[in-house]
Amino acid sequence: MKALKRYLIAGLLVWLPLGVTVAALIFLVNLFDKSLLLLPPHWRPEYWLGFHVPGFGIIVSTILILLTGMLVANFLGNRLMALWERVLARIPLVSGIYSAVKQLTEAVFGSGEKSFQKVYLLEYPRRGLWTLGFQTSRTVGEAQKKTGMDNVVNLFVPTTPNPTSGFFIIASRDDIIELDMGVDDALKMVISGGVVVPPLPKRPADDAAGADKTEQDKQ
Repeated sequence: MKALKRYLIAGLLVWLPLGVTVAALIFLVNLFDKSLLLLPPHWRPEYWLGFHVPGFGIIVSTILILLTGMLVANFLGNRLMALWERVLARIPLVSGIYSAVKQLTEAVFGSGEKSFQKVYLLEYPRRGLWTLGFQTSRTVGEAQKKTGMDNVVNLFVPTTPNPTSGFFIIASRDDIIELDMGVDDALKMVISGGVVVPPLPKRPADDAAGADKTEQDKQ
């Protein structure tokens, strides 16, 4: 019975991730294909081919995203975007969702001061317990100046499994530990509750030590 249970779990470990991955891909392809509804009926591929082509909407979505980016990257586009966001900010439920998603997107995919720049390890909620924090900036304002610390870091500490919520802290650079871990890997670790742990980064010294060991083994 124990062997049967072991074989069942081993099979699930193979098929369950594969099934979820395939289902997610199918969902995304179907979702992107809905962008074809933006095209006039006689422009859609099924009109010319006589059958539906799965995944063609990805091309349309990519072009739409690029055109939107080109539009909002200029002065007029920025003004229109600001006006659109002011309209959304007046809608109670929509404003909260839109603001949270926009801030998270800017933090993960953005650049400069609005993005998560580095990953730090800090002791929280008490000494001996550690968690991850994302550097948002090292700008010194009134709040940072009043702390009396010269070298401070603004950190966002996310919650698990929803990294869009969390809290902001001002920490001394001497009290936190900078990690080589990338922001994407750190977010995966937070969302999974520590189940997904990024591998240790290889350092040049480790590579040299490994090469020496291999050479010694050959001898």
